[in-house]
Amino acid sequence: MKLGLHYWNYSTPADPAAIAPTLAEAATTAEQAGVASFTVMDHFFQMEAMAPAEEPMLEAYTTLGYVAAKTQRMTLGVLVTGVMYRYPGLLAKTVTTLDVLSGGRARLGIGASWYEREQRGLGVPVVPVAERFERLEETLRICLQMWGDDNGPFDGRHYQLTETINSPQPLSRPRPPIMIGGSGEKKTLLLVARYADACNLFGTSAGAEEVARKLDVLRGHCDAEGRDYDTIEKTVVASRSPLDDVDAFLAEVSDYAALGVTEVQVTPDRHPVEFAQRLGDEVLPRLADIG
Repeated sequence: MKLGLHYWNYSTPADPAAIAPTLAEAATTAEQAGVASFTVMDHFFQMEAMAPAEEPMLEAYTTLGYVAAKTQRMTLGVLVTGVMYRYPGLLAKTVTTLDVLSGGRARLGIGASWYEREQRGLGVPVVPVAERFERLEETLRICLQMWGDDNGPFDGRHYQLTETINSPQPLSRPRPPIMIGGSGEKKTLLLVARYADACNLFGTSAGAEEVARKLDVLRGHCDAEGRDYDTIEKTVVASRSPLDDVDAFLAEVSDYAALGVTEVQVTPDRHPVEFAQRLGDEVLPRLADIG
């Protein structure tokens, strides 16, 4: 079982001048402890369900570029890229750039964007949900084309590209892995079956039972699409802090592992450097026995 650190809060410590050094120390501490992946949110306002929208928030890919320069081993990605925030060709180029500069450590996490306050606030087009999913599928197809041998045109319903040149190509082979985030049964999990290397589900208070149900839906889509279900990596964002009750967290992770989940992401609930240090001291040594 791998552990990922999902860095969502830039408010601790409160001084904006401390954001960069704290981020760097948290990332390097996590990597030294054995954390396998480092992810950030693709938001421009803080999520209102978590904290006031005015709380500090950094642009995701700039942040990962900074983290790439401070680390050596962890996979780096956005959890998850909002499909409406970047033109698909430019997104493929951005992820390629992160992959090249990090030595082949980028992962494309992507999903249908949803936070309308920040979209309206910053002038991002807000379109119906059905159209967002159409754009998501076209974006996935464009990224796959740009990370392949075809540098010709792409003619979709929403996006038209006359050339898909992407030089240099990513260092990751055969390309950066694609992880689709979300648990929508009719559209999101269908796109996972069609295009993704990994899915990302949210753990809930219901524990592994709800994740098991979503994975059963994914298996059904895989059967319908002729996709080998076992080739898709299963990842979950934990619903609890691993430090509040380490035994309970590990029991939950064991249940996920029994379902085939191979990575669990956790979010700091205190100073991020302290959180990373305690992951290394209290959680990761015991996590090695699960899998």
